[in-house]
Amino acid sequence: MPGFIPFSRASLMLDVVAVAMIVVIPTMAWSIYLVKYKQKYALHKKIQLGLGIGLLIAVLLFEVDMRLNGWRQYAEPSPYYGNWLTPVLWIHLVVAVSTTILWIYTIIAAVRRFVKPVQPNEYSPTHRRVAKAAAMGMLFTAVTGWVFYWMAFVAEGSASKDVANEPPLTQNSAKLSSPQSAP
Repeated sequence: MPGFIPFSRASLMLDVVAVAMIVVIPTMAWSIYLVKYKQKYALHKKIQLGLGIGLLIAVLLFEVDMRLNGWRQYAEPSPYYGNWLTPVLWIHLVVAVSTTILWIYTIIAAVRRFVKPVQPNEYSPTHRRVAKAAAMGMLFTAVTGWVFYWMAFVAEGSASKDVANEPPLTQNSAKLSSPQSAP
C-alpha cells in the first residue's frame, strides 16, 4: 500500500514509522522536561509507558509489513541503492536494536523499582544514567532512520559524479577543454 508522505516512494508502514519518530522524540523530550524540572513523576511514567507501548505496536506492525511486502522495490530507484544504502541501514539497525533493548530494560527496571506513589528513591541515580543513554539512543535511532528513509525512498538522480563512470576523454575533447587551445 502506498505511503502518504509527498515525494516519497515508501509504503504506508514505512511512512507511519517515519512520522511516529517525529512524534516520539519531542514527546520523550517533554516527558524528560516534566520529570526533571517540574517533578511530575507519575505523568512522566505514564508518558514513557505510552511511548513504549505505542512504539512496540508500531514496530511489530512495521516488521510484519517488511516480512510480507519488503522495502527494496521502493528503494531500487534511489541513487544510493546498491552502494551507500546498505551500510546506512546496518548502522541504523545496530543503533535501533541496541536502543530497543536498553529502552525495554529502562522501562522494566523503573516499573519494578519505582513504586506508587512514583517518587525519587535509591534507584533514581541509576535510572537517570540508563534513561539518558536510552533517550540518546532513541534520538540516534530516529536520525539514522530518517537518513535511511531519505536515501532509500526520497532521493532521486545521481548519488555522485563518479569520474570512473564517465566516458573517457577523446583527444578532440581534451583539446577543446585545454586552455592552450583557445584562439
